[in-house]
Amino acid sequence: MKRLGWQTILGIFLVLISSLLYLIHFAIFRDAHHIFLYLIGDIAFLPIEVLLVTLVLHHLLSKREKQVKLEKLNMIIGAFFSEVGTRLLTLFSDFDPCLDEIKKNLIVTNGWSDQQFADVHRRLRGYVYGIDIQLVDLKNLNTLLAGEREFLLRLLENPNLLEHESFTELLWAIFHLLEELANRPDFTGLPKEDCEHLGNDIKRAYVLLVHQWLDYMRHLKDNYPYLFSLAMRTNPFDQNASPIIQSLAKP
Repeated sequence: MKRLGWQTILGIFLVLISSLLYLIHFAIFRDAHHIFLYLIGDIAFLPIEVLLVTLVLHHLLSKREKQVKLEKLNMIIGAFFSEVGTRLLTLFSDFDPCLDEIKKNLIVTNGWSDQQFADVHRRLRGYVYGIDIQLVDLKNLNTLLAGEREFLLRLLENPNLLEHESFTELLWAIFHLLEELANRPDFTGLPKEDCEHLGNDIKRAYVLLVHQWLDYMRHLKDNYPYLFSLAMRTNPFDQNASPIIQSLAKP
């Protein structure tokens, strides 16, 4: 008995209980025809019942598991923006010479609906991102990314990232930029072609970062109003943004 699993023991116990109840029924009513009539009917329906229960339970459990994974993933994305994402977005947007074309569309407020978020995503897909490499302090950018190397590696090692391809692609783009910068001993006198290459690497990370930030803002608005409040007050696209809450009362 010790080698039997609890499922096997439970199954044997339930079958014995069922058999005992049928015996009691026969002992009282002496009607084997009635017992076998309903027994065969119940057994005939059993596969359908198992199918329905399995599908429903599987759907509910899968949905629950997916929600848990997405919640964990959103926590990871939140940690990313708190640690390095928002700073990178602020830095990259300063290198964009045409930022004024979309900046006003990225001032997210409490009044935004899901449709507004979708509309901004659509406008961004038509926006031509740019990076003026002459504005980029490559040494400062290298120092910033090098300081976050271990943090980015830990994020890439997280198995929950398999559920979010766009965020994984963003991390790889940033990590690639980190590697490109780390493999240059000096940033003075770089050839024009190399500067253009680095500009394209920054642009790739910048584009992915903007879209991921917008999705993250929608998640905060829908689920965490207090975190959304801080995110609005530190919006990298809002020149007037300040984490300090100002009184609206007039003196």
